[in-house]
Order: sequence, then C-alpha cells, then structure tokens
Amino acid sequence: MSDGEINNFRKKILVWYDKNQRVLPWRAPSHERPDPYHEWLSEIMLQQTTVATVKSYFEKFIAIWPMVNDLANADRDAIMK
Repeated sequence: MSDGEINNFRKKILVWYDKNQRVLPWRAPSHERPDPYHEWLSEIMLQQTTVATVKSYFEKFIAIWPMVNDLANADRDAIMK
C-alpha cells in the first residue's frame, strides 16, 4: 500500500468510527478530554468480562470511587468485593 492509500484508509476508518461508535460510560464524548482513570479502569474490567457486563459495574464502581485517589485510599477488601 502506498502512503496515500494508507492515509485514505485511516480517514475512512475515523469517519466510520465517528458515525458508528458506541456510547460507553468510560468513553469521553468527542468534544471532551478522556479521563485516564476511567479508561484504565475500563480496560482492567474488560479483561475479565464483556462490555455489556462491565457497563453497570463501571458505573457503580465510579460512584463509590470517582477519582483515582479515592481508589488508592480505599480498603482492598471493599474494592475486591
């Protein structure tokens, strides 16, 4: 593939993504800056199960520990529960 073909493909993929992306609780809207804590947390959760399952767990988790400092100071047993 030429550089032009690669760039064209990249543009098409990004247009497709903008049109078809799923709205997920850890994903920032396109006009906002992503929250690294939310992205990191979702990646960890998604290693264990599916997106459908993670959605509700993520929202509950963030309600209890909204910031990484809250999580860092939390009781380990409470987190694992």
